[in-house]
Amino acid sequence: MADCIFCKILKGEIAAQKVYEDEKSVAILDINPVAPGHALVMPRGHFETFSDLPPDVLSALSQAAQAVARGVMKATGSPGFNPLMNNHRCSGQAIAHAHYHVIPRKPDDGVKYNWPAKAYPQPGDSEKVAGEIRKALGK
Repeated sequence: MADCIFCKILKGEIAAQKVYEDEKSVAILDINPVAPGHALVMPRGHFETFSDLPPDVLSALSQAAQAVARGVMKATGSPGFNPLMNNHRCSGQAIAHAHYHVIPRKPDDGVKYNWPAKAYPQPGDSEKVAGEIRKALGK
């Protein structure tokens, strides 16, 4: 996609700190990291979201993210990490090119991912939602 910043990085039009690449994936350091070593793992092809990724690309991207996570943990001395992918603006996706964030984590690092838990409002609501999802999936 012509105006996608990640596509421009992949074409070499914009500089980035590459930390990993293979035939289907590239990983770069995030320029606004949550923690030092925060990496972005993206497919070489332009796909907007997780659900747009063809199965072979998703598999390769997930394997690349796993490899990058191992490298990030080792390089930063982090005992843990968060792999995550935002999909669509409403979820926090800032760049419309599918990518995993690999965020190294350390105890007491101050990084918080606290989603407020919300119970279903009425008894039976979870069964209704589960049924709708099964229906949407053809199950």
